[in-house]
Amino acid sequence: MRRWKTAEILILRHQLAVLQRRQPRRPRLDWADRALLATLLAVIPKARRHGLHLLVTPDTVLRWHRDIVRRRWAAGSLRGKTGRPATRRNIRAVVLRLARENPGWGYRRIHGELAGLGVRVSASTVWEILNKAGIDPAPRRTGPTWSLFLRSQAEAILACDFFTADLLDGTQAYVLAVIEHASRRIRILGVTLHPTGDWTAQQARNLLMDLGEHAHRVKFMIRDHGSNFTSAFDAVLADAGIRTVLCNVRTPRMNAIAERWIGGCRRELLDRTLSGTRPICGGSCARTRSTTISTGRTVPWTRPRR
Repeated sequence: MRRWKTAEILILRHQLAVLQRRQPRRPRLDWADRALLATLLAVIPKARRHGLHLLVTPDTVLRWHRDIVRRRWAAGSLRGKTGRPATRRNIRAVVLRLARENPGWGYRRIHGELAGLGVRVSASTVWEILNKAGIDPAPRRTGPTWSLFLRSQAEAILACDFFTADLLDGTQAYVLAVIEHASRRIRILGVTLHPTGDWTAQQARNLLMDLGEHAHRVKFMIRDHGSNFTSAFDAVLADAGIRTVLCNVRTPRMNAIAERWIGGCRRELLDRTLSGTRPICGGSCARTRSTTISTGRTVPWTRPRR
């Protein structure tokens, strides 16, 4: 005999047992009755369920299943296991200790130190721990910020960077440009197909000669970690009292003024002209030596006439 036939016989027998109970009104099914009927109905094929004479409809059985699932999830939520797990006390103690012993550290630095120690905790959790303890999660550093340094020392800052120009023969010419932060004056130091360390150092000497008597005003040179800038380049500038400031890796915003001019030079000049040889390319870029970027410092902005 098939299993579903045996299930039908058991369902009919159990319904007779329910009806034989002494109940004043309509028969009521408890949780044991519902569980047994629901389990047996799952064995019977769907086509045979509609032909059975049941005390309840198949939709009622489905509602029983939904109630069981709802009660299971409701019971789990009452156990206090919902949401993020609580932070361990030893982790909280380490975070507060690092903050007390290092007043200049913010939550990002503390998070990095914990990651180095193998403690798995998010930066937002560190911020929450410090905030609840009454400690500023991001204290002001003892030194000036980068933007404040650029604004206060603009008269003494130069920034340099390389950019490429495509030639008609398929080669690339490397252009070394220097910009003054105060006046936004551009100086094209040179154009070459093979920028070596010796060539870059020579361009630094040419820059000092070009500055002339104004070289003593310059105190800082901002550059990236490019392999073209060797120790000889820094030594030439150091002899003139100019300190080299390196940008962080993959942080173009630290040299934003030079990057902005290079982007404008590409869009407005190099993308609209064809350079056949290196001297022509150098002459095109050299025409921008006295150009200043529109920042409101040199030329006031006016609305164009209609």
